[in-house]
Amino acid sequence: MTKVDWKDDEGLFSLVQRELFTAVVGDIMDKLGFLHQFLPPRIKPLRADMVVIGRAMTVLEADVFAERTSPTNNPVMAQPFGLMFAALDDLKRNEVYVCAGGSPRYALWGELMSARAIKLGAAGAVVDGYLRDTQGILALDFPTFAQGSYAQDQGPRGKVIDFRVPIEIEGLRINSGDIVFGDVDGVLVVPRAAEEEIFTGAIEKARGEKLVQKAIEEGMSASEAFRKFGIM
Repeated sequence: MTKVDWKDDEGLFSLVQRELFTAVVGDIMDKLGFLHQFLPPRIKPLRADMVVIGRAMTVLEADVFAERTSPTNNPVMAQPFGLMFAALDDLKRNEVYVCAGGSPRYALWGELMSARAIKLGAAGAVVDGYLRDTQGILALDFPTFAQGSYAQDQGPRGKVIDFRVPIEIEGLRINSGDIVFGDVDGVLVVPRAAEEEIFTGAIEKARGEKLVQKAIEEGMSASEAFRKFGIM
């Protein structure tokens, strides 16, 4: 199998939605030496069946202690939410809003942000913090991954200070343009430079696993199946 199985991002993301899950992609990354590509397990889908796949639009958050600060040496400090609205409005089709940097004292995502992201064709949101407006996001069916639900507002507690810059979550570097893939088992980051090799290997493994499952269901032992297929 080669990249001809997909011609562009739309084709790749559709293929991932149909055939892949995070475990198999993670297995391939392990084999290729990418051993620390999962975000921490505290980041979970709002609903168990939500899946996110798209390119990261990275957002850098920072704690603050007032909604507006004046006088200030940084004009961002005088803006409610900092650059959050600019970042949100900059989302492109099939991008994922990925936010990190602040402490988990407030919500980083909500219903109105989801509505705007949907209008722009974004693929989802992944935040290292909380979301709020849970019922509204569920009604919109927008794939959202977070530490949980917590209504405390970002306004006087945090600001977006930059976006489309490298960010880190527990030492995992995320660059804008990397592919973010999440399901009920976790969220992983696929580095742009290795995405073709990773997804090619993952699709081959996923298709092979179907053969293993069929063989086991027909009575083959796990040991024999591993010897024959090299997959388990």
